[in-house]
Amino acid sequence: MRQTSFSGMQCSLAQTLEVIGDWWSPLVLRDLYLGVDRFDDLVRDLGISRNLLTARLESLVAGGVVRRERYQERPARDRYLLTEAGQELVPVLLALTAWGDRWATPEGGPPLLLRHRDCGQPCTPRVDCSACGEPLRADDVVVRPGPGGRVAPGTMVISERLAGVRKAG
Repeated sequence: MRQTSFSGMQCSLAQTLEVIGDWWSPLVLRDLYLGVDRFDDLVRDLGISRNLLTARLESLVAGGVVRRERYQERPARDRYLLTEAGQELVPVLLALTAWGDRWATPEGGPPLLLRHRDCGQPCTPRVDCSACGEPLRADDVVVRPGPGGRVAPGTMVISERLAGVRKAG
């Protein structure tokens, strides 16, 4: 379980990690995306303890990325589905998977192969510019202060440095 909370940090990445930032949550989200949506199947697929999975699912539901849906009354059984916010995390998870396929490939090669449904071709997820569609690399982005930017935990030095960029830019 997480030992540090990022809830007090003035940073969108920190707030995201507050919702999905433990080791198990991205794997739970991946499984839900792939249709493994029942508790016992999640336990079996991930090899996670029931108590830990219960805690992760409760946290993901509270964070608004997963919803619980009852599919059987007696005995009571639920399945778990991605919300709209959870669906929007899928491309991020796919991009992380692509990074892993390139830089941390499991023995034997990538365990999953991706194909773009629209064109039918194999694909490697990437992060693109929303304006021009070009792939984004670290050197392609200029960061400027945003409306919520301030000197606060999680952005103490960044805010100070970006304030210098504001004066120069």
